[in-house]
Amino acid sequence: MPTNFKPVYTINAAIAKHLMRIEAAKEKVAMLPVSPTALASLRETAKLYTTHYSTMIEGNQLKPEEIQEVIQLEGHFPGRQRDEQEVKGYYAALAQLEQYAAQGISVTEKIIQTLHALVMSNGRVRVKPTPYRDGQNVIKDSGTGTIVYMPPQSKDVSGLMRNLVFWIKENEELPCPIVAGIAHYQFATIHPYYDGNGRAARLLTTLVLHLVGYDLKGLYSLEEYYAKNLLGYYRAISVGPSHNYYFGRAESDITEWIEYFTEGMAFAFEKVVSQMIASDKKGKKDHSELMRSLDPKQRKSLELFRECDVVTSKQVGGLFGFQPRTNAALCKKWVEAGFLEIVDPSLKSRKYSLASKYKELLDT
Repeated sequence: MPTNFKPVYTINAAIAKHLMRIEAAKEKVAMLPVSPTALASLRETAKLYTTHYSTMIEGNQLKPEEIQEVIQLEGHFPGRQRDEQEVKGYYAALAQLEQYAAQGISVTEKIIQTLHALVMSNGRVRVKPTPYRDGQNVIKDSGTGTIVYMPPQSKDVSGLMRNLVFWIKENEELPCPIVAGIAHYQFATIHPYYDGNGRAARLLTTLVLHLVGYDLKGLYSLEEYYAKNLLGYYRAISVGPSHNYYFGRAESDITEWIEYFTEGMAFAFEKVVSQMIASDKKGKKDHSELMRSLDPKQRKSLELFRECDVVTSKQVGGLFGFQPRTNAALCKKWVEAGFLEIVDPSLKSRKYSLASKYKELLDT
């Protein structure tokens, strides 16, 4: 029977250095002003590249520009239907992940199973959570066909996943990058599905980070680092004295993996800083003091007003996956704060516009 999950690792000097780099970049991103136009563009680019690199790790051959065409339903590539399905599924899962993060929910097995279902869905938005595998699976070397890892038996998967979710919830005092890295490692170790485990592991990692403020406005892609350091990725995550889960992997020291993971996070976060600075230098002017006066949800809502002069509370709440009552309460709060103005006082169809002082942010 599975026992409680107790990862073995040491926060060494290298990991400590990576953690400091991550926090420094996180702080810079929070303070750097960025226009709504630039933010929307950078965020969409990050999602495209995240989809590209995460599926590329699994062998997907579509290029970033082809992925964009597939997502926008403007392109079809004969002979690569499976690649197209993988892209649509991963992009749909990313969209759902953003909803979960906006709602501030806790990680659950159902959420993990839903993200996996979306990964395998060919882009459908309505899916049923995927049950864990009911048989044994193995990971083989694509070249030689030899077994490189034999995950735990199916009878133990449910207990191991339950313990993983419990461990994530019970270790909030640890640095979030450490929690996210360990969650990634353990999910890959359990390998709860026949297919899609790598993509689901990376989505779980991203969700853990986003839920506690390590989202960097949705602008980074950890997957790029993995894809460009793929040998390092597999070497770091393949620990233990045996290829069999039951012969030492569960008790192995995973310090090397955490070192690799935190270095990747630092790389991705620092790249976001560079992108934001470069975007600003291109002449995408913004109003720093005014932008800094807004909270994250207000900044995100500016995207709506770039498309519409007037919006409803439902449209505002749709950005964050809120319920109707929460939508109305949020808009009321923003009206009282002077961020929004009521256009239509009708209780049934109340509409809002951006307060005049903030409209200049839409021109950047």
